Amino acid sequence: MLIFQRIGLLLMIGLLFQGCSAQSKYRLIDAEQETVLKDTYSYYLYYPEDYEDIALDEGSEEDVRNGDEKDTLNKTDTSDNKDEIIKSEKKFPLLLFLHGGGESGDSLVKVRRNGPPKLIARGKKFPFLILAPQNPHKKMWWDTRAVKQLLDTIVANNNVDPSRIYLTGLSRGGGAAWEMAVQYPETFAAMAVVCGMTPYPYASWIDKKMPIWVFHGIEDESIPISESDTMVKKLREMGYDVRFTRYKGVGHDSWIQAYDTETLYDWFVAQKRRDVE
Repeated sequence: MLIFQRIGLLLMIGLLFQGCSAQSKYRLIDAEQETVLKDTYSYYLYYPEDYEDIALDEGSEEDVRNGDEKDTLNKTDTSDNKDEIIKSEKKFPLLLFLHGGGESGDSLVKVRRNGPPKLIARGKKFPFLILAPQNPHKKMWWDTRAVKQLLDTIVANNNVDPSRIYLTGLSRGGGAAWEMAVQYPETFAAMAVVCGMTPYPYASWIDKKMPIWVFHGIEDESIPISESDTMVKKLREMGYDVRFTRYKGVGHDSWIQAYDTETLYDWFVAQKRRDVE
C-alpha cells in the first residue's frame, strides 16, 4: 500500500512539472505599427481691433503681387509707403486658452461660459489674439499634441509674435496647460493655471525662464488646492518665478475671480521669450 502511495505522489509531481514546463513556453516578437490619429477641433479665434488695419494692408500688398506692375510694398522705400510697411510687419501676442471639462463636446458656444471667451462675449477687449479651441471629447483628457498642432497652424497663418505666446487653462484645461508646459517648454512666454491638476514629478521639465501664475480656491473639493500647493512649493524650491493666488472661501470655480483679475493680462503682455526671434 505504501508503495502505491509513493508511486501516486511521484506521478503527481511529474504532472506538476510538466504543467510548469508548458506554462513557461512563450513567444517574443519584434514588430512595428504606424499609428495615425485624426481629430477635428472647433475653436474661437479673437483678433484685437487694430489687427484689422494690418489685414487691410496685407490685402493691398497681395493685390500688387497678383497683377499690378508696381513694386511690392516690401521692395519700395518711399516715404508714402513706410507707414504701410511698418503696419504689415507688426506682430501680435497670442493667448492660448484651454477650457474645463464642462465645456467639452460638439457645441462650440459652450466655450463662452468661462474665461476670456466669456469676457469677450461681454464686450471686453484684449490687446492680443486669443485662441480658444474646444476639446471634442466630453470624457477624455485634452490631446495636447493636437492642440500644439492647431496652435502652430494659427501662428503660421497670422501675424503672431512667436516670442509672445501665452498659455492659460482652468480645471481640466489647467491640467492640460501644465502638461503643455512640460511637453513644449520652448513655446510659451508665460503661463497662468487655474485650479488644475499638476504633473509634479515632471516639474523640472518646465522652462525655468517662463514666469508662472497659479490660482486656486482653498475650498476646492474637485481638484484640491494641495495640487497647486505642492507644485508651487516644488517649483519655488528649484528657483522658478511663480506667483500664487489662493482664494479664501472659494471652491472649484476660482476661474471667476482669476480671469476677472485685470493685472493678469497686463502681466501676460509684459512677458517675452528672449530666445525666440
